[in-house]
Amino acid sequence: MTGVSATLLTAALARPAPVAARVRRVEVTREEHRVVVIGSGFGGGVGALRLAQAGVPVTVLERGLRWPTGPNAETFPRATAPDKRMLWCRSSPNLFGAPLVFEPYAGLVEAVAGVNMTALCAAGVGGGSLVYQGMSLQPAEAVFDTWLPQELDWATMNRVHYPRVARMLGLAVAPDELVETENYRVARVFADRVRQAGLPVSKIPMPIDWNYALAELRGEMKASYSNGDGAMGVNNGGKHSVDVTYIAHAEATGLVRVETLHEVTDVERAPDGRWTVHVQRLDPTGAVVEHKVLTTTALIMAAGSLNTTRLLVRAGAKGLIPDLPDGLGEGWGTNADRIYVWSDPSANFGAVQGGPVVYGSLNWDDPSSAHTVVQASIPPLAMDPASTMMVGFGVSPGRGHFRYDTGRDDAILHWPEHGDGVIQDNHIGPAVHRIAGPRATLLDTNAAFPSTWHPLGGANMGPVCDLNGRVHGHPGLYVLDGALIPGTTGACNPSLTIAAVAERAMDAIVATDVGTTV
Repeated sequence: MTGVSATLLTAALARPAPVAARVRRVEVTREEHRVVVIGSGFGGGVGALRLAQAGVPVTVLERGLRWPTGPNAETFPRATAPDKRMLWCRSSPNLFGAPLVFEPYAGLVEAVAGVNMTALCAAGVGGGSLVYQGMSLQPAEAVFDTWLPQELDWATMNRVHYPRVARMLGLAVAPDELVETENYRVARVFADRVRQAGLPVSKIPMPIDWNYALAELRGEMKASYSNGDGAMGVNNGGKHSVDVTYIAHAEATGLVRVETLHEVTDVERAPDGRWTVHVQRLDPTGAVVEHKVLTTTALIMAAGSLNTTRLLVRAGAKGLIPDLPDGLGEGWGTNADRIYVWSDPSANFGAVQGGPVVYGSLNWDDPSSAHTVVQASIPPLAMDPASTMMVGFGVSPGRGHFRYDTGRDDAILHWPEHGDGVIQDNHIGPAVHRIAGPRATLLDTNAAFPSTWHPLGGANMGPVCDLNGRVHGHPGLYVLDGALIPGTTGACNPSLTIAAVAERAMDAIVATDVGTTV
């Protein structure tokens, strides 16, 4: 999701007028379902597809919209011209300091403000895959075993589950033919600087059909990849996001129904032991047009680390789900995200910078300090800014927690000040400065405004769930998204590991739970 940051460096997200003020009398509808999945990102997409393939009907609830693309489409907002499509209607009013007012809309990104940290999460069919850059990295075995439960069995995941996700997403690195073009000069400059710094450099696997970028350069479609303008979604298509892979395959079975503009407000245990899901059906402005009460045998929480955790913490605090595990809301991490603006007129990055990501420096030899630095292009501007982006993430023991606030009826994120200081100050920061060189200027955006695009944890495997996402003591309740991951994915963008862990979990759930709790 790093490209979005370039768009938002000088903008903030404004809270619209309260939706409640626009709500009038709305109907209440009651429904029964076999399985309900909350969220349509990586965890929800994997869960829906694998259950459907096992013959189980599934209803997926997604609070956002569908965002269909195609050559020369205008589905997504352009990074240089932000509009209402960028912002989820109940987002925090501030991001990176300066408010930007949009009319209310069921847009792509929500900023969730906590104590010492603002975390970003997505809305829309496909979840975070719509707006993420797509860096699909698999942790090295030593790093994986140091920071994730060894019982997950890296060897099996390496042989079965990571490759399965890679095939579904059509992962590929950028071809040399593309990288050698003028638009991708910035990628070559980064790679050269990394080598000069004595650090490793390699191409990053991406869920992209790179032929689309080549077609743009031949003039066969307008630019979207090749000018860095895909930070908020790629309009031309060719990006293998969850909506066009896992969700599309799931819907093709005829057993999966995706309900858009369905925002879950509460979950609870029904008196008969099943699960009750309270839903607001919205119009595209975020106004409530219908209340729904869904009852289901099995409930899969896949709304992302932030919203899955907030829903469960609130349910526990209000007594809607009694006796949830004590570790709920703990163990949350940022994946040690760090975003820099790298300015250097002598570097000759190029006024037009192709994207989304080509090269990275994977510094993984020491599992205790593993970190990654990549270059992410900025969108096209009216003049050459002589700048680009560098993004770092890594391993860190820093952890936050959620606490229920009665007055706000919400679970609030609390993050320790300088929670990722060791990895950021001693490893990511020095690596970025070595790559940039002595004549460059670096703006550390996280120092000014602590934020993360990669929230992880809150309903962690171990204290809250088993390795397959089953919530301890609550048959039929599952967590299958980033909330399950204990704070880091081993110096990698989380998407590939979240999906691989979900694939592993679904193998077990299909084998043992279908016909019993599912």
